[in-house]
Amino acid sequence: TGTWWFGTPAGLRTRFWPRPGCQQTVFWVPLEKKGEFGVLSSSSGGGVLLWTVDPDQGRMVLVAAYAFVLQQVPHSSSLKVRGGSTVGVTATAVSPWDPDTFLVGSEGGLLLRCSFSSQTPAAVASEGRSVTPRAPAVFSFRPSGGPVHSVHCSPFHRNLFASAGTDGLVQVRSLLQADPLLSVRVSDSYVFQVQWSPSRPLVFAAATGPGEVQIFDLARKSLRPAATIQDGAPGRTATCLAFNGQNPRLLAAGRSDGSVGVWRLSSDLTEQRPAESLQLEQIANQVAE
Repeated sequence: TGTWWFGTPAGLRTRFWPRPGCQQTVFWVPLEKKGEFGVLSSSSGGGVLLWTVDPDQGRMVLVAAYAFVLQQVPHSSSLKVRGGSTVGVTATAVSPWDPDTFLVGSEGGLLLRCSFSSQTPAAVASEGRSVTPRAPAVFSFRPSGGPVHSVHCSPFHRNLFASAGTDGLVQVRSLLQADPLLSVRVSDSYVFQVQWSPSRPLVFAAATGPGEVQIFDLARKSLRPAATIQDGAPGRTATCLAFNGQNPRLLAAGRSDGSVGVWRLSSDLTEQRPAESLQLEQIANQVAE
């Protein structure tokens, strides 16, 4: 993994930190000290790492490491794990409501609620590491039918999140229940990313293997897509998407051929309705079947 630092006008400096496995996610997270941020990275090798930036030294400093081993994963009655002892991390999300909570999805379909403050040592070798890896998993959700590609926390409800992966489903889940509250069939192929709308509590978008971006509105009686975005020739997988937080009518999506498209959404999909927050609360409070 290469760490690139643009800290001086003199040019680009780089530091390399070898870590096993492909890097799956990387994003900024707020730290305990107000106004400071760290970088959270995860890899298929079974680790989540928290870094801080040292501007004086022009480098990244590893401050916490989290490892996932099956023997240390909380097992629910429905959990049937597959694969070896190491849990390969494929998706990560940090709760915007609770800075101690983060979510992890795995190659084997595991979904875990985790705690940054966990002090439990991970059952992995710690020789040669600058920090001792910890085991952060505190709760297991019912596993997905395949690798989990994406997890995203609702910006409108502290307990809700959505997950998606190779089973073609987007599942709306509660942090407080093992089973999903709602499963939406998005595609007969993979779903590579799911993201909640920043302006409509009941709307989310999903990027699919066949190339469509499907937008769903849970306020509707039908669980069919409220809108479908198709762009160009078939076979161009939609691999990622992002709503614009400043202008929620804009939605960007990237594809497997390297192209990126930006679309303007209708007001029906971007303007919050009077009873929408109440409907979201009702979904969050229902008991999973």
